[in-house]
Amino acid sequence: MLEIEVKYPLADRSAVVAQLVAWGATADAPRTDEDHYFNAPDRDFKATDEAFRLRRIGAKNCFTYKGPKRDAATKTRTEIELPFADGDAALETASRMLVCLGYRPVAVVRKTRQVYHFARGGFDLEACLDDVGSIGHFVELEIVADESRFEDAKAVVLTAAAELGLTNQERRSYLELTLSK
Repeated sequence: MLEIEVKYPLADRSAVVAQLVAWGATADAPRTDEDHYFNAPDRDFKATDEAFRLRRIGAKNCFTYKGPKRDAATKTRTEIELPFADGDAALETASRMLVCLGYRPVAVVRKTRQVYHFARGGFDLEACLDDVGSIGHFVELEIVADESRFEDAKAVVLTAAAELGLTNQERRSYLELTLSK
């Protein structure tokens, strides 16, 4: 599956939320995500434009691999997520295992996120309104779709961004933004 995503700085949260609600979007409760990024022992993920992390949402944990960006207009990537046991001890054990295998911790990115769910153009979309500490406020729009639907999904996500009045797309990841600070 592909994650077709665009990200923009969020200047006017209330205007974006008002439009999402007008589209019939439903909101999850705000949450805190904690992403522990690692670099591989056999290649530099920064150089290959890949990412590997342990993500923590509440007590839930998962491994996430993101492949290189595949498109100049979006941040489309292959994304693979694998949940593992919940809780602090499981996260710590997974981190220790990765270090023992030669993975190197890079950074931890924490964000407060509120996810809105809505449908447009035959796709289910998520709008993630993020507060990423000293980096700032952002909105990510994303669709998860099969490779065969990539072009249609890309058109829908870019149209939704334009209709939300979003400009100045940010192609760097939160990790890249964090490391540049």
